[in-house]
This record gives sequence, C-alpha cells and structure tokens, in this order.
Amino acid sequence: MADTAPNGGSLLETTKNNAAAAYDSVTNGPVAQNVKDQHIKTQTEFSNLAASRKTPTDPAVTGQPLTHYHSFFTELLSWNNPRASAIAYSSIVSFIFAIRYFDVIRWAFKLSSMALAITVAAEVAGKAVLSHGLATQMRPRRYYTVSRSTLDNMIGDVHELVNFFVIEAQRILFVENTAASVAACIAAFISYHLVKLVPYWGLAVIATTVAFFVPLVYKSNQELIDHHIKTASDAINEQTAQVRSVAQKQADHITAVGKQYAGDYTGKVQEMLRGRGASSSAPTPKQSALAAQPKKPEFPTPPTEEPKLKPATEPAGEVPVKPVFTETEALIAS
Repeated sequence: MADTAPNGGSLLETTKNNAAAAYDSVTNGPVAQNVKDQHIKTQTEFSNLAASRKTPTDPAVTGQPLTHYHSFFTELLSWNNPRASAIAYSSIVSFIFAIRYFDVIRWAFKLSSMALAITVAAEVAGKAVLSHGLATQMRPRRYYTVSRSTLDNMIGDVHELVNFFVIEAQRILFVENTAASVAACIAAFISYHLVKLVPYWGLAVIATTVAFFVPLVYKSNQELIDHHIKTASDAINEQTAQVRSVAQKQADHITAVGKQYAGDYTGKVQEMLRGRGASSSAPTPKQSALAAQPKKPEFPTPPTEEPKLKPATEPAGEVPVKPVFTETEALIAS
C-alpha cells in the first residue's frame, strides 16, 4: 500500500514538490536575487575598471605621454568602483598572508607529484586492465598553446607596468607634484624606522592598506580635509611672505651699509694715495734753498793736513852690533 499524504497525494510527490518549492525559493527568492544583483554590479565595475586603461590626455611635465596604468591605478585607488577596489585589496592582502604563512613552493611540488602519480597510475592500471591507458583517453587532441597575440599583449602589459613605476619614481624624485613628493618622503622616513620593528610582509600589508584607504578617507571627507589644507596653506604662505619681507629688508640694509663702508674706504684709500704722490713729488725746503742759490764752478778742495810719510821698511837679515866703517882712500897724501 503506497504512503499517502494528509491531502491525499503520495509522500514522494509531496517531497518532490516541497524540494522544488524550496529550490525555487532559494534560486528566485530575495536572497538569490540580491546575490545576482551584486554579481552583476561586480562584473560591471570590473568592466569599468578594465575600460579605464587608457593613456591619460595630460602628459608629464617633460611632455612624455604617460602609460595606461596611470589611469588604471587612479581609478582603482579612487574607489569609484568600490566592489572592484575591495576585491583587489582583499586579494593583495590574502596573497601576502599566503606567502607568509604557507609554504607555497613546497605545496606546488607536492601537488605536482600527486598529479603525476595519479596520471601515471591511471595509465598503467588502464593498460593492465583495459589494454589502453586512461590518461591516454583524457589526452586532448591538440595541446594547449599560448597564441602570439596573447603573449604580445602580456609583454605589452608588463612593459607598460614597468614604465609606470619608473615614470612615477622619477616624477616623485624630481618633485613634479610637491604634495606627492612630501608624502613619499614621509612614508620612506617612517618605513625606515618601522622596518626595525615590523617584518617585510607586515610592512607590505601596511603599505597596501595605506595606499587603498587614504584615498577612501579623503574622498569621504573631502570638504573638511580641503578646508584644513587650505587654511594650513594660507598660514604657511603668510609666514613665508613675512619671512621673505624681513629677509629682503635685512638684505637691503646690509647692502646699503656695505656700499657706505665701501665708499668710505675707497675715499680714504684715494686720499692716502694722493697724499703719498704729493709728498714724493714736492721738494723739501733744503732742496728749494739749494736750488735758489746760483751755481758756482766746482774746484777740488786743497788739503789741510800734512802728508804722512810711510815708515821705511827694514831690510831682511840680522842687524850688526858694531858699526862697520869702510876704509876710504885718503884724499890728501901725506
């Protein structure tokens, strides 16, 4: 005897109807409809994010065109597509934690060995039992390859991404945007001290969080932040103008004093040079008197002292004690 339901139908049909109603309520109910709507919105936002990859119309200050990743990252970090930005942030943070806490390379080797063991076992068992390998039956008719167009697109995207980082680094280094350069300087200084306390993966999570949520906070409080920034900028400009005015006055005063001292010293040096020239060219009183006297012929002055005789030099040799007289002939003969 078949089981009957209270309303006279069979229990199997009642169960089927209840299951169909439950499935219909799940698939077509408000929860399912909400999930479908969110899925459609997410797809739309990702499509908008992909469509934003266009070369910006405003080039760099050097006139070089920017890459399409400039507009892409601007759209991503501006949270104009909140679902896409949230999914990107969650994916990056999850990837960082996966690299930190999971031995991805070891697991990759393990999964590769397991996959190869399964295919080899299926091939050997199939040949032993069914006379043809099972892996052979699952083999595609044509191996999958990467088309040249796909590879060219990938290489082009990598090239654009590398140029994005290179150009942005130079724009920050050469202060194309003062606010961005100041923010990068502060971030580098804080990172220098944080790296002593926080590991690199933690620093990567902090940097990702700051990069994604600072624009969101600014976008949510743009009017208040702009007001405070304008107030601070006006105060800085006033102080800068005041300091510039004071410095200009001091520079003018120092310049005037320097010119005055330079003029005084120049006059004194000129006076000294003129005094020396006049004293060297003007004759002395004695020279003037001598020049006024008439000139007389010059004669040699007569000697006033008697000439002194020089002592005769004694002959060399011994001097005799007794005088020696020579005999002379008599003048008169006796």
